[in-house]
Amino acid sequence: MTQRIEARFEQCRQEGRAALVTYVMAGDPDPETSLAILKSLPKAGADIVEFGLPFTDPMADGPAIQAAGLRALKVGQDTDKTLDLIRRFRAEDQDTPVILMGYFNPIYVYGVDRFLVDAKEAGVDGLIVVDLPPEEDDELCLPALKTGLAFIRLATPTTDDHRLPAVLKNTAGFVYYVSITGITGAATPDFGKVATAVERIKHHTPLPVVVGFGVKSGVHAAAVAKGADGVVVGSALIDAMKGTLDADDRATSHTVEAVTTLVKELSEGVRSVAKKAAAA
Repeated sequence: MTQRIEARFEQCRQEGRAALVTYVMAGDPDPETSLAILKSLPKAGADIVEFGLPFTDPMADGPAIQAAGLRALKVGQDTDKTLDLIRRFRAEDQDTPVILMGYFNPIYVYGVDRFLVDAKEAGVDGLIVVDLPPEEDDELCLPALKTGLAFIRLATPTTDDHRLPAVLKNTAGFVYYVSITGITGAATPDFGKVATAVERIKHHTPLPVVVGFGVKSGVHAAAVAKGADGVVVGSALIDAMKGTLDADDRATSHTVEAVTTLVKELSEGVRSVAKKAAAA
C-alpha cells in the first residue's frame, strides 16, 4: 500500500541517514514552473515530495504558504490540474514518493470516491489532510487506506500519550511531527525538545517520524536529523522561490534554481548526520 514510501525510508536507513521531505505548492507561481520545480526536487536531494493542494482558507499555514496558495489559485490551479502535474511528474520519476497535502474542502467538492481513484491513478502515494481528526476517519482516511493511499497524520507538542493512540491508529507511511505550536514557518523549534518528542512518539509506533515546521537551513536540518527519521521543509523553499518572482509574481530565470540551491543545502545538512545504518 505504501510501497514507494516504505522503500524510500528503507533506502535512507540503509544509507544511515534521515530523509529529506520537501514541500511546494502546486501551481505556484504558474503550472509549468511548478512542474519544473517538482521535477527538480529529487535531483537536488529530496527523498520525498509533498505537493500542496491550493485552498482559500489554509488555517494551519503561515504567510508564505498562504501566499503561495493564493498565487496558485489566481492562475487557475485546481484539484484536476494538480493531479495532472503529478501525472506528468510520474512520466519521468517512478520512484520518488509524492504526498498530496492540504485540506478536506477541495477533496469533498471534487468527490471523495472520484478523488481517491484519480489520485491513485495519477501516482499519489499518500495524503496529509490537516483538518480531519481521527474522529472523522470515515470521511477520507479509511477510504484512502482501502484505495491504497497512505493517510499520514500530524502529531503536535500538545498531542499527549493519552491522545497519541487515536492519532496513530489508522496512520500509514509515516508520522508527521509538528515541532512548534503555531502555523508553518512561524518560529524556530527547540531542537532538544524535538528529539525528546520524537522518542516519545516512537514508543507508540514503528512508523518513521518526520519533523516539520520551522526548519529553514542546512544547519536546522542537521539538528533535526539527529533525532528524527526525516526532516520536512516547506516555507523556506517557498520564500526562496518568492524572492525571485517579478513585480507581478511571475517566474524568472532564477526561480527554479533558487529552490534547488536551498534543497541541496538542506540535503547536505541531513546527510551530514550519520545514523546507525540498517542491518543488510
